[in-house]
Parts: sequence; C-alpha cells; structure tokens
Amino acid sequence: MPGAPECKLHRIKHLCSASPQEETDITASHLLIFNLDDQRYALPLAGVQRVIRAAAPTLLPQAPEIVVGILDLQGTVVPVVDVRRRFGMPQREIRPEDQFIVARARSLNVALVVDGTEGVIEDDPELCVAPERIVPGMEHVSGVTRTVAGLVLIHDLSRFLSLEEEDSLREALASAPG
Repeated sequence: MPGAPECKLHRIKHLCSASPQEETDITASHLLIFNLDDQRYALPLAGVQRVIRAAAPTLLPQAPEIVVGILDLQGTVVPVVDVRRRFGMPQREIRPEDQFIVARARSLNVALVVDGTEGVIEDDPELCVAPERIVPGMEHVSGVTRTVAGLVLIHDLSRFLSLEEEDSLREALASAPG
C-alpha cells in the first residue's frame, strides 16, 4: 500500500512530539511495536526519540560487538546497535527498508536496527506477564504482553547495554576521529 510507512511514521512522530502533559499521558502506558524477522518486540515509548529510515553506518573501531557503527544524526554522533546480535539471532546486512529506532539506553542515545515498526499500542498491565514465566534468562526483556496478533516481548532499554559495553562504547566514541 503506497504511503503506508510514511503514515505509520507520522503517527509515531505525532505521539513522540506531543505536548508535555500529553507526553506524560501517552508515554507512561504506550509501547512502540517493532519487528525482527517474524518476531514482534516492543519498547516503552517514553524511551523512544524517533524512528528513521536505515542508512549505512560508519565503522567505529574498538566498539562492543553489538555496535555496527555510528551515524551523524543532525550533528550528534549516535551508535548503531544490532538488536539481532543482542538476541542471538542470525545476523544480516542493514537493508534500505530497515528502520532505526533512536532511543535512550542507560545514559546513551542509540539507534537500534529493526526490520520495521508497526505502530504504538497502549500497554495493559493486566495482560503483561513477567518474562521469567515465559522466556527465562532473557535479561533484556522486562515483560511479555498479549495483543490480538500474539505475544510481544517488551525490551528493557535500561538493561540493553551492560555496564562494560557502555564503558567500552564511550571509550570507542571518545577515540573516534572527528
């Protein structure tokens, strides 16, 4: 359907650019749904800054393994992180149809490489299950929620990068030329 991705991005941008009061109401209980292969994941909307089209990142020497490079986002250097590597999924090259979700992971902004985004849903705590009950050992998942289309793993950005990875990334960024 022509124009559908732009329409979806417009809705996400609208939600991400809400007034402070609207933002509090929206982000406290909303999730951004994204895809990797046939699996659906979510991020709390409060941690998401924007969704952009994927581009080829610049290599960042000495970065942690999950960092595939960096990109210049309006004058700010942002590490590009491969979510597939974090979840132990088969790796692949970044494609033009992929998207980057720019979000806050601990104290760093990162661009997460995803196949695509579906949109924003309201999280219903009654439908959310602790991850240990469904997928034990996935420390990067804060919960699992049920939707009409099936289960969605809720990604925990505060635990996405380990302290060691964050320190290593900061060192790599500090030593990067430019």
